[in-house]
Amino acid sequence: MNKVILGVLICFFSLPSVAQSTDLARVEYTYFPQSNSDNSFRRFRTFINYPIKLNDKGAYLLPGVEYRNVNFIYQDSENFSTLDLDRFQSFTGKLGYTFKLSETWRFGAEAGLMLASNFSTGEIMNDDFIYTGALYFMKSKDGEEVAKPWRLILGLSYSTTRGFPFPLPVVNYYQKLNEKWSYMVGIPKANLKYAFNDRNSIQSFVTLDGFFANIQENFSATPLHQSQSNAVDSMSMTVVLGGLGYEYKFTEHLSIYLYGGYTLINDIRLRDDNLDDVYTINDANTFYTRGGLKFNIL
Repeated sequence: MNKVILGVLICFFSLPSVAQSTDLARVEYTYFPQSNSDNSFRRFRTFINYPIKLNDKGAYLLPGVEYRNVNFIYQDSENFSTLDLDRFQSFTGKLGYTFKLSETWRFGAEAGLMLASNFSTGEIMNDDFIYTGALYFMKSKDGEEVAKPWRLILGLSYSTTRGFPFPLPVVNYYQKLNEKWSYMVGIPKANLKYAFNDRNSIQSFVTLDGFFANIQENFSATPLHQSQSNAVDSMSMTVVLGGLGYEYKFTEHLSIYLYGGYTLINDIRLRDDNLDDVYTINDANTFYTRGGLKFNIL
């Protein structure tokens, strides 16, 4: 399969979940200590995507699976038990389909199903299921004859965890300025990248990260205030990160990376069954690190 086509496909269907990357597989570890607290957030994450060619006209299926294990070290003293809030896991399966509309335009759709919970009962419950979907249109210009290759993605993305009964827009633009410099603007990531050579590169970036998971055994986060007795149904973390990253390529496709920086927004909350806030665990900004190993087709 042509590397440019494959890279476009993986990027196209990676927007909601793997931050606009061209990665086929990744193993990653993230660490967030919490400012003004002894709490800390640690996450192990791994995923794999596998494109399947359907015909010679540019149609592909793209199945993918992902696993996340979140360890939230909850040391703050609270009026409720935190024993079941220390471990969350998610298992995700997704399937994408894409085909060419023209020489420069491509259409794609994706549907996904996720199990995300603390699994405190040892069983799977209906509230553990999260449903996602997306539609995209993409235009790209690349190849040796193009001085500055670029890619534009426009779309809509929906998830049952966002609290909005409608899809949200997705806009992303990438351009390679020359052999050294490239940049990306959009959501969930914007960056400016510089390549020293074929093996070493650095980037500055701003990106969106976080997690959402069901809490199987609901409880009151405000037991001393009966007027605020909404039961806790889920836990979410939403962070906006800024920082620097370094990447080293062992081979053309296999590389190791390390990112570090500071949060611009750090919001960890307990929510009720309507996704309304019940209790803020921590919203103080802090530093973070993230590193891992990835298999990239570009």
